[in-house]
Amino acid sequence: MPIVRMRLEDAPKTLPDHVIKRLEAMTPEQIEQNALDDPDNPPWTDEELERGFTGRFVRQTREATGLSQDKFAQKFGVNVARLRDWEQGRHLPDSFALSFLRVIARNPKAVEEALA
Repeated sequence: MPIVRMRLEDAPKTLPDHVIKRLEAMTPEQIEQNALDDPDNPPWTDEELERGFTGRFVRQTREATGLSQDKFAQKFGVNVARLRDWEQGRHLPDSFALSFLRVIARNPKAVEEALA
């Protein structure tokens, strides 16, 4: 069976009726156990969750500027390969880089002016 990759934004907003009925008939413990027993969907470790959420934050920060990865990296002095690694969750930005990204997310114009 092929692996299907989907962006969160493209996922269905509601579940099919038969899935909802099945879930409503189960206790939260049964739902959790079924999820844990699914060999095709192992639970993420805390590190994987952190990389996923941080990657999403980095991507959303860049997308809010309207810049491509190349242009964002060039404008803010970030290595483009490292930016890709952060966005794809392969690596976490260190605390300094994460703070810099938070400042960019909050006020990208001020950062642009400061770097000019």
